[in-house]
Amino acid sequence: EDVPYEEEILRNAYSVKHWLRYIDHKAKAANHGVNLVYERAVKELPGSYKIWYNYLRTRRKQVRGKIPTDPMYEQVNHTFERALVFMHKMPRIWMDYGTFMSSQCHITRTRHVFDRALRALPITQHGRIWPLYLKFVQQYEMPETALRVFRRYLKLFPEDAEEYVAYLQEAGRLDEAAQQLAHIVDNEHFVSKHGKSNHQLWNELCDLISKHPHKVHSLNVDSIIRGGLRRYTDQLGHLWNSLADYYVRSGLFDRARDIYEEAIQTVTTVRDFTQVFDEYAQFEELSLNKRMEQVANDEEANEEDDIDVELRLSRFEYLMERRLLLLNSVLLRQNPHNVHEWHKRVKLNEDKPEEIINTYTEAVQTVQPKLAVGQLHTLWVEFAKFYETNGQLDDARVVFERATQVEFVKVEHLAAVWCEWAEFELRQQQFEEALKLMHRATAVPKRKAAYHDDTETVQTRLYKSLKVWSMYADLEESFGTFKTCKAVYERIIDLKICTPQIIINYGLFLEEHNYYEEAYRAYEKGIALFKWPNVYDIWNSYLSKFLERYGGTKLERARDLFEQCLDQCPPEHAKYFYLLYAKLEEEHGLARHAMAVYDRATTAVKAEEMFDMYNIFIKKAAEIYGLPRTREIYEKAIEALPEQHMRHMCVKFSELETKLGEVDRARAIYAHCSQVCDPRITADFWQTWKEFEVRHGNEDTMREMLRIKRSVQATYNTQVNMMAAQFLNKGNGAADAGAGAGGAASDAMRLLEEKARQAAAEAKQTQPERAAANIMFVRGETQGGKAKDKHNTVINPDEIDIGDSDEEEEEDEDEENANDQAANGAAAEVTKADDEGLAMKKLRFEQKTIPAKVFGSLKPTKPADSDEE
Repeated sequence: EDVPYEEEILRNAYSVKHWLRYIDHKAKAANHGVNLVYERAVKELPGSYKIWYNYLRTRRKQVRGKIPTDPMYEQVNHTFERALVFMHKMPRIWMDYGTFMSSQCHITRTRHVFDRALRALPITQHGRIWPLYLKFVQQYEMPETALRVFRRYLKLFPEDAEEYVAYLQEAGRLDEAAQQLAHIVDNEHFVSKHGKSNHQLWNELCDLISKHPHKVHSLNVDSIIRGGLRRYTDQLGHLWNSLADYYVRSGLFDRARDIYEEAIQTVTTVRDFTQVFDEYAQFEELSLNKRMEQVANDEEANEEDDIDVELRLSRFEYLMERRLLLLNSVLLRQNPHNVHEWHKRVKLNEDKPEEIINTYTEAVQTVQPKLAVGQLHTLWVEFAKFYETNGQLDDARVVFERATQVEFVKVEHLAAVWCEWAEFELRQQQFEEALKLMHRATAVPKRKAAYHDDTETVQTRLYKSLKVWSMYADLEESFGTFKTCKAVYERIIDLKICTPQIIINYGLFLEEHNYYEEAYRAYEKGIALFKWPNVYDIWNSYLSKFLERYGGTKLERARDLFEQCLDQCPPEHAKYFYLLYAKLEEEHGLARHAMAVYDRATTAVKAEEMFDMYNIFIKKAAEIYGLPRTREIYEKAIEALPEQHMRHMCVKFSELETKLGEVDRARAIYAHCSQVCDPRITADFWQTWKEFEVRHGNEDTMREMLRIKRSVQATYNTQVNMMAAQFLNKGNGAADAGAGAGGAASDAMRLLEEKARQAAAEAKQTQPERAAANIMFVRGETQGGKAKDKHNTVINPDEIDIGDSDEEEEEDEDEENANDQAANGAAAEVTKADDEGLAMKKLRFEQKTIPAKVFGSLKPTKPADSDEE
């Protein structure tokens, strides 16, 4: 079987393909036979990687499952050595050799193999050898060898330092692990392969060196952690706790306590403070409990032990009592210019006068006016009030004096300080001192400045502060003389800083001292200073006081005042003054003047108040001149008012005409108003008109009212249908721009026409039934055109013979035309309205007979039919 392969080998001794074919043929043969062929092949072709690789793999398979002391292992090792003579640049051969040697537990020989591989291979291929080498040194407990290997490895791959640190921690070499980790965190260019940030590495370092203080000797733990504190200012809590924990584990408890105290005095965030304080409290509690247990278990405990326990207990209690104060200190370190936090600190030091004074002193020295969050002047005021509460009045005055020299941001703050100082003097019954203070505050400086000029100090702008002047005026009214108080008010007006309330107060002050004309002049000065609507209150007080004093004795002057007031009065304030003016004319003037004022008021007030104004006008006109004179007012109101108010005015006008017996005029008013009354919305109006016709009208007037109602309804329906068609046309046109713009409109109109035809058909079906049940109105024209032939006349057996006239024929023709238009527009709505009208007529006329006076000389031929009608 081997002869053909041998012949090929003889012919092609240097062909790898023929040797591999021969080897495949011998694959199932004994190990010796296969190895013999491989040996012949590598002898003929010693530089063939393929043959050497397959040979070594076959030899490794042959020893698989055997014990490491079997001689075959050494044979395979020799084969590897022979292969490496020619294959020393092939990393796969070295990798297989190193792995094979690792399985034999020959540590030194394996290490030598890996070292030879690293020397033989180029550096670009070392990355394939090192993972196997590191795995080998970590597989066995030989830390010194592993450390040396790792150090060599890190020279080539420094980014894998985390693996070295992890191995050192597993091996218990924490000192070197801490050194390596410190080197990592100091390297700004280091990038963690595990995605850890530099801050996380810092935390790991702090945990490592703080929890194992007895194993880490080569590093200065305090300086390392403090370096982290300077670098990571937003995560201080954990680092402070690590430093304190290091000293606790080292047994230096006093030093740990100092670290905790330093931490809570320096952290600037509430989160860091909470972390540190909780750890500090836990440390003190554990220390106290441990000491108490020792004392309890020690039978020879003496007085010093008890004192030590008391000291530890006092420390713990003092720490818990200071928590809120320490937290406040943290917030003030965040922003030392926070006024609110300084006030809270004062409250925390309650019942501690010295601490309160120190807090206020520190606050007013620390807070800068331009950086203050809150109102800085409240600190000065509260500081002075604290001295006042404790009876130190001179110290309080010193505080106020210094507060007036502070350069506040706003003038209002300085003004508040002066006012508080004056109130302080008032509480001490020092009224003259208070007046002197206000005089000092309002004194004009040498260099005048505008009130809102921020480039000037607040002290130079204080003389224009209204708050200070108002306080000064109040004090002068209470404790000064008339002249001094008047001078203060005049000075306020001259400085042009007064408000309408100041003017009113000035006027009241003058009136109290019976200087009425002076008060009126003060009001006029205020009126000259202000414009509408600010001047409303001044005019109100001025006119009210003037009328109250003089009444009608100075009528012309009062009229001039009212005219001057109403000259530029806006509509929203005009109503009150017009009514006051009209009342003056009614009580002391002429009636026609009062009517003229009311007439002017109807156009001068707001549109919302116009209806009420017309009602007042009509009421006053009726009281003065009687009801007939109100017709002109009603007509003007109907023309001027909007629709919703015009309807009510028309109804009232028609009721007036009805009272006066003018039924035709009332009906005309209803007809005029009906043009703006949609029956579907204003049903109350049509019901009112119907009740009016039932009481005062006849059949023709009722029919005319229904005709007008149908006509108006048809008009509104047509408008609604046109709007709906336009809306549908617009919507469909936007959706189907390419299909044509007229499709939507035609569809909408077709739907409306179909609806109208259906309504007309229903009306025809129900018409015979209604004719049989009710008495129908008959058209007054012939069916055969203009010729009024007797043969073409439609005869109704139930017709009421009340005579024919040309006017009635014209009305009937108009009614027919209107009915035709309404049917074409919206037949359904017309039929519904017709049914309601006829039903109402039937219901009403069955209950009440038509008086004979309605027919006049045209008496009905059948009294029974008339009664039924």
